[in-house]
Amino acid sequence: MGDWPSSRAAAVLAALLGIGWSVARQTGSHRVLTRPGWSNYVFAFHDRDELGPRMLARIARHTGLRPEDL
Repeated sequence: MGDWPSSRAAAVLAALLGIGWSVARQTGSHRVLTRPGWSNYVFAFHDRDELGPRMLARIARHTGLRPEDL
């Protein structure tokens, strides 16, 4: 958990898109992300939200995101 820097949600979403996730659909700030071989993931943050290390670690567990991807 200590390896994760705080990041804006927009940067995290860009990193997820960069590792192969794509937005299947969006309703407001809720984006359903899809990637072959993974379960869909609901990314429900506003672009300017600041995500801390604990939330980033939780996102990583479900998406395969790594600190070097940010």
